[in-house]
Amino acid sequence: MQYQVATADDYINALPEDRKAPMQALRNVILENLPPGFAETVSYGMIGYVVPHSLYPNGYHCDPKQALPFVNIASQKNFIAVYHMGIYADTSLHDWFVAEYPKYVKTKLDMGKSCIRFKKPELIPFELIGNLMSKMTVEDWVGCYESILESR
Repeated sequence: MQYQVATADDYINALPEDRKAPMQALRNVILENLPPGFAETVSYGMIGYVVPHSLYPNGYHCDPKQALPFVNIASQKNFIAVYHMGIYADTSLHDWFVAEYPKYVKTKLDMGKSCIRFKKPELIPFELIGNLMSKMTVEDWVGCYESILESR
């Protein structure tokens, strides 16, 4: 579900009561573990973490006016989602996450290409998400992103 809000705080405040605490906890763990340089924003109707134009002036190739997206989090109708572009773009990061997940959660991983879905907020592995956030710096992400663009 997309919310028409201006800030991450507005996004959290617009959520149903049962989603506010897990989304705030997810936001907190991301902010505590995200390497320097990424900026929190609202993008695509979700809370987003991007490489700002001040660090990567080219922006997102699909819409250069947009900062380069890295991670988004959202409260969807039936789940809470973490959209992590690094997992989609970097096979070794993806494989690390998939191998680590069962160490934190006993239920099956519900994951798409970049989307990790949590149907039960109480099963969000916050420590694992924090570790995931710390694995890729701004420089790592920009390098990975540019190498994918060059290979097209």
